[in-house]
This record gives sequence, structure tokens and C-alpha cells, in this order.
Amino acid sequence: MAPTPGGRHLYVVRMYSPIPELNELKDLYDSADSFLAAGFEIYGYNDKGSFIAVDQTEPEFLDRLIPIAQANGSGSEYVIWRVDDREDLAALPIAVFGDEGGEHIIARNFGELLRLLAYDAEIMAMYDEAYFYRQDDDEHSGSHDIFVKWLRERHGLESADDPGAIVKAAQDEFGDRFRTWITPFVGTD
Repeated sequence: MAPTPGGRHLYVVRMYSPIPELNELKDLYDSADSFLAAGFEIYGYNDKGSFIAVDQTEPEFLDRLIPIAQANGSGSEYVIWRVDDREDLAALPIAVFGDEGGEHIIARNFGELLRLLAYDAEIMAMYDEAYFYRQDDDEHSGSHDIFVKWLRERHGLESADDPGAIVKAAQDEFGDRFRTWITPFVGTD
């Protein structure tokens, strides 16, 4: 903090990303004393150095994917897919890249990803599908209640009651386009 003329202090705020909703989630994540959602860990925005598809070097591939978080305990990752050049990155679809293969669109936008995370189950990312599953007696993550309250109060959203419906809607809207785009880079599943 540096004093300015007149004695006021200037605060420099470093933004984690150009996505306000992701910045807010990162702030909540950093302030939580335990996991917000099962298997979910935020790491460096658009950090392609450890990206699961790091063996892909084509700019046409890498420029259209923005890694944002670990999706489960085995290393699958959530990425934003730049389906087009819209400026609002939170309005772009979200994909999961499975740690053992499989790439799938799972949300039509960042808000839907937040709702899926609030369901509080690790995503299963297989070659032929991606889904969320939790048993009725599964305990919630330690900061789940804080996350659900934040989601409701800050964004007016509720946890997904049926994560499969969100994934299906995303697949219906973007799945074929994503598969057509990604196949030349990764082949077929």
C-alpha cells in the first residue's frame, strides 16, 4: 500500500482471473478451512503447465481451453472451452478432462458448474461418459454448508438436485460441437 498525494493509500488488487465469478469462488476457496466440494481444488488460472492434455502442443487446441481446477481426487480437470470468441468467459461451456481419458462437456456455463459443485460429489470422467454420483449417506465436504450459503446469497443459485440433467443439457447443446472440434486433436474415445 503506497501513500498518494493527500495522504490517502492506494490499494492494488491482483485479480486471479478475468472472470469475476471465478475470482469470488477463489476468494471463498482460499478462506475455507476445508474442501468446498468433493475432489475440487482450484489452481493457477489457465495454467497449462500441468494440464492433463499437456502433450497437446497445437495452439488451435490450447488457445481454446482454459484450465481452472482439479475435478476429482484422481486428477481429472475442469476447463472452460472457448466455443466462440465471446468476451464473457463465465458464459462459456465447461468440460472435464478425465485423468485416464475422456473429455466431456458437463455444464453450459460457469453458474451450472457451481451448481454441480454444490451437489458435492466427485465427477466420474470415463472415456464414454461423465457423471456425478453420491450415496444418500455420503457425508458432505467440510465447507459444503458455507459454499451452498455463498452460492445462494451471492449468485441466487441452488445446488443441483439432479446433476445428470445439467450434464445432459450441456451435452445436448454443446456435446456434438465439442466432439467435432476435439477429435482431430485427441482422436476418438
